[in-house]
Amino acid sequence: MLMNPNFAFLNSFINISEATFAEVQKIAEFKKIEAGNQIVKLNVVPSKVYLLVSGAIRCYLPSESGKEFNKSFYLPTSFVASLTALIKEKPSLLIFEALTDCKIYEIDFNQLKNLREHNLEINRLYSKVLEMVYIKYEKRLVELISLDAKDRYLELKKQIPNVDEIISQYHIASYLGITSVQLSRIRKKIAIN
Repeated sequence: MLMNPNFAFLNSFINISEATFAEVQKIAEFKKIEAGNQIVKLNVVPSKVYLLVSGAIRCYLPSESGKEFNKSFYLPTSFVASLTALIKEKPSLLIFEALTDCKIYEIDFNQLKNLREHNLEINRLYSKVLEMVYIKYEKRLVELISLDAKDRYLELKKQIPNVDEIISQYHIASYLGITSVQLSRIRKKIAIN
C-alpha cells in the first residue's frame, strides 16, 4: 500500500501516527491557486500556514519605489507562511505569490496551535519544522554575506536544479540581489567554462 505523500512528508520531520495525521487533515483545506495570486498579502495579518504540494511560490518584499526583493522560493513539498507575522499576530511585511498554478493545503494557524496544546506529536512536529525554517534562514544569510553573485546562483541551482525553467530570470536576479543583465553575464560565463 502506498503511503500518502503528505503523511510521508510530515514523517520526514518526526514519526507521527495516522491518528495525528488525521487530526491535521481535519484542519487542512485543499485549494488550487492560480499563478499571480497572493496567498499572503502585504500589511494584512495572516492566519494560515500552507503546505505546497505542486507549483512554485515566491516570497518577496516590495519597496516604496515599486522594486521587489525576492526573499525565497518554495517548491513542493514545503511549508509556506509569513511566520513572524503569524507568531506576532502583526501585518505581514512580505508577500507570498504563486509563480505557477499551485495546489496547496491551507491550515488555520490558531487551530494548529490548539492542536499543539493537547497533541505531543504535533507539538514536536511544530518544533522540528521551526528548526528547519531557522536552519534554511541561517544558510541563506550566510550565502548572502559570504558568496559572490555567481556562487549564490550556483548554490541556487544546487537547491533547485531546474530553476531556470520554472522561475523567471527577473525573479532569480532579484533573489540573488543583482540585475537581470548581471545574471545573463553569469550564465554566459558558466556556459563557457
